[in-house]
Amino acid sequence: MDFSHKAIEKKWQKFWEENQTFKTTNKNDKKAYILDMFPYPSGAGLHVGHPRGYTATDIIARVRRMQGYDVLHPIGWDAFGLPAEQYALKTGNDPREFTSKNIQVFKKQLQTLGFSFDYNKEINTSDPNYYKITQWIFQKLYENGLAETREADVNWCEELGTVLANEEVLNQNGKMVSEVGGFEVIKKPMKQWVLKITKYADRLLAGLENLDWPNSVKELQKNWIGKSQGLEINFEVVESKKVINVFTTRADTIFGVTYLVLAPEHLEVLNLTTNDQKKSVEKYILETKSKTDIDRQDDSKPKTGVFTGSYAKNPVNGEKLPIYIADYVLKDYGSGAVMAVPAHDPRDWEFAQKYKLSIKFVQKSKTTDKPFVGETQIINSEFLNELTPKEALKKITKFLEDKKIANKKINYKLRDWLFSRQRFYGEPFPLLFLEDGSIALIPENELPVLLPKIDYIKPSGTGESPLANAKEWVNTTYQGQKARRETNTMPQWAGSCWYYLAYILTTSPNNFVDIKSEEAFSLFKKWLPVDLYIGGQEHAVLHLLYARFWHQVLFDLKIVPTPEPFQKLLNQGMILGENGEKMSKSKGNVINPDEIVDSHGADTLRIYEMFMGPIDAALPWSFKGLDGSRKWLDRVYRLITNKKITTKNNQNLDFIYNETVAKVTQMIEDLKYNTAISQMMVFVNAANKEDEIYKPYAEGFIKMLCVFAPHLGEELWEVLGNKGSIAYQQWPQSDADKMQKNNTTVAVQINGKLRATILVNVGTQKDQLLELAKNEGNIKNYLHGKQIIKEIVVVDKIVNLVIK
Repeated sequence: MDFSHKAIEKKWQKFWEENQTFKTTNKNDKKAYILDMFPYPSGAGLHVGHPRGYTATDIIARVRRMQGYDVLHPIGWDAFGLPAEQYALKTGNDPREFTSKNIQVFKKQLQTLGFSFDYNKEINTSDPNYYKITQWIFQKLYENGLAETREADVNWCEELGTVLANEEVLNQNGKMVSEVGGFEVIKKPMKQWVLKITKYADRLLAGLENLDWPNSVKELQKNWIGKSQGLEINFEVVESKKVINVFTTRADTIFGVTYLVLAPEHLEVLNLTTNDQKKSVEKYILETKSKTDIDRQDDSKPKTGVFTGSYAKNPVNGEKLPIYIADYVLKDYGSGAVMAVPAHDPRDWEFAQKYKLSIKFVQKSKTTDKPFVGETQIINSEFLNELTPKEALKKITKFLEDKKIANKKINYKLRDWLFSRQRFYGEPFPLLFLEDGSIALIPENELPVLLPKIDYIKPSGTGESPLANAKEWVNTTYQGQKARRETNTMPQWAGSCWYYLAYILTTSPNNFVDIKSEEAFSLFKKWLPVDLYIGGQEHAVLHLLYARFWHQVLFDLKIVPTPEPFQKLLNQGMILGENGEKMSKSKGNVINPDEIVDSHGADTLRIYEMFMGPIDAALPWSFKGLDGSRKWLDRVYRLITNKKITTKNNQNLDFIYNETVAKVTQMIEDLKYNTAISQMMVFVNAANKEDEIYKPYAEGFIKMLCVFAPHLGEELWEVLGNKGSIAYQQWPQSDADKMQKNNTTVAVQINGKLRATILVNVGTQKDQLLELAKNEGNIKNYLHGKQIIKEIVVVDKIVNLVIK
C-alpha cells in the first residue's frame, strides 16, 4: 500500500473536529438539507450496510458546500425503544445508561468513516429537552381532536409485557410472534391512545403527487391508505331485527352473492351464532387471535371458516344467504363483512368450493370451472341483464339508494394509529386522568413530564407498563383533585416523526429554539423541505406516513411553512453477504466496518460501496472488489505524488479532464455514484500516460475525488501546496470548448472484418479517409494483388473495403 490510511485519517479527522469544518453555515442564498434516516444505537454497532446510505448523502453534502450552498447535514439518535428496555429487564441496568454507551460506539464509528456531519446539531430522542417538544406536539394533536383513548384490538405479547406495532410482529408458521425474542403474540382488546391519521388520508394521498420519490414507495403508501369508493349495503338477518352492513365496490354483482362472511372479531358474531355452532365459532375466534393480518390476507394460504348458523337476506331478490366467519376478512377494513360472489372472486371461490356453497355467475364467462375476474356483460341479474358492469353499477346504486338499502361511502384501508406502548422506556404522555373522569393536559411550563428514576425495571404484572410500579410518580394531584398519570408511553415512532425539524432548531446538542417562535418559523422557512432523504425501504410506509401526518398537522397549525417534509427520497439497496444472503449474526456473515477501516481505510470502504453498483440495488459484498478499490486509491496517490505537476498546459488532457468534470458532476446529481467513479478512473488512466499534469487539472480531479474519499482528497490537496481544508473550495467547472475532440479513431475493415485503425482529424473527408486507409501498412498487405469491388466510408467512423 502506497499511503498510510491510518495516519492520514487520524490527521484529517482531528483537523475537521478542531476547526469545526462542517458546522452548518448561514451565509448563502442557496441551501441544501441533506438527511439520513437516523440510526437506532443498538449494542451491535454499525455493519457495512450502514455506511452505504451515509456515504451517498455525504457525497451530495460535500458537493453542495463546494457549489456555494449552506448545507445542513446532521446526525442524531433514535434512542427510545424496546431493545434497550429488554436489555434492562435482563440485566437490571438502566436503559438510559445502556443507550448512552451505544451512542458513543456509533458516534465513534461514524467519525472514523469521515462523514461530514455537523455534530453541533446532534440530537437524542430520549433527552428530556427533546421529548419535551414531542410531548408538546402530542398536546396539540389532542387539543385539535386528533388524539383520543379508544378500546382497540392490539398485538399483545405477554412475555414482553407490551403491545407491539404491526411492524414489530413476525409471521412464523402462521402464528404471530414478537420480532424481539420470538415470543407469542395474540390479539387483545385494550384501552389505547389513538391518533386519527385517517382524517388526513386524502391529503396524504394528494401530497404524494409532487414528491420526487421512487414510484414503488408512492405505490406502497397509496396501497396502505387504500382509498376505495363503493356502497355500504344493508343485509337483513333472517328471523331477526339485526342488519349486517357490507361495504363493496362491486354492487353490480349483487345478484351473484351466495353467502356473507364476517371477520371473526366482528361485534355481531356471537349474537348471530346459534347454540349448536357456538363451540366451533368460539374455537375459531381463539385460533384467529394468534394470526397476523398479513398471514390472514395471504391468498396462497388455504381458506378456513365456520358457519354461524344464521342467515341473511339478499336485499335485491330475497335469497337466503348463510353467514360464515373467516379469517380472510379483517375487522378493520370496510365494515368487517363481505358479500361473497364466488363466481367472480378467487378467495370466495376457494371458500365456496371448500364448504360446498353455491356459485352463481353474473358476468358472461367462457368457462364455469374457475372464477371469472374481469369486465363483461351482466347476466342472471334480472333488471341488470345485458348491461356493462359500469352501467349496472350506476343502476343498482340508484335502486338501492331509492329503497334506502344502501349509501355511497368512501373507505380506506388506513387505520387510526395505535399510539400506546406498555413500556417504561418511551416518552411519557403529558396529561393526567382526574378522579371526575376528565383529562387534564400538563401545563406547558411544566413540560417535560420526566421518566421517573427506577432502580429496576420489571413488568407490572397487570398488563400496564412498568411505570405502574412507580406509585409515587403515577399518583399525583391537579388543582385539588386526585389525579393519575398515564402509565403507557409513546411508541418509538413519536420521536422520529419530527426529528428532521429538531435538527433545524438545534443550537447545540439537545438544546433547541422554541418550536412555536418566530425564530423557529424563520429557520423552517430557510431549510424546509428536506432536499434529499436517504434510508432503507423498510421505512417506506410507516415512518414516512407518520412523519408526513405530523408535518401536515404542524402545517395546519402554522408551525411549519411547507405542506410536505421530504422533497426527494432515495432507498439505498442492501449489502448482502458474499454468498448473496442477507447479513445476520445467525448466518455468521456480518462484516464489521471497523475491521475494514483498520485494514483498508475508510476511503477505500466508501469508494468500494459507491462503486459496487447502483446505489438502490441489493448487491453482495466482495473482498476482491474491496482490494481493487484500495489499489485504485494507491494509483491515484502515486499519480499526484510521482508525476510532474506543472503550471503549463500541454493541452493533452483538455478533452478528458473537461469531459470528466461534466460527466462526474451530472452523475452525482443523478446519484449514479458507480459511473462517476468509473469516469474518474478513465481520467486517471489518461493522466498516467502523460509525463506531466497541468496543476488546475490535478486540483480539479482531487476536488472530485475528495467527496468520495475525503481523507485522501484533503491530503493530496495539501501535497499540491494548498493550505487548509478542501471542503469549501469551488467545485470544478467544465469548459465546453475544450470538450470538442480534434481527432478521432476510424476503424478500417476488409470484407467487414477489422484489420486496422487510423487516427485522423475530426471531419476528414471521404476521399482523404480512403487514401489514408489504403496506405495504412497492414491494409496495404491485404490489398496487394486484390481487386477492390466496393468502398464504404462513414466519416469519423469507418472505412470498409470489399475485395476479391
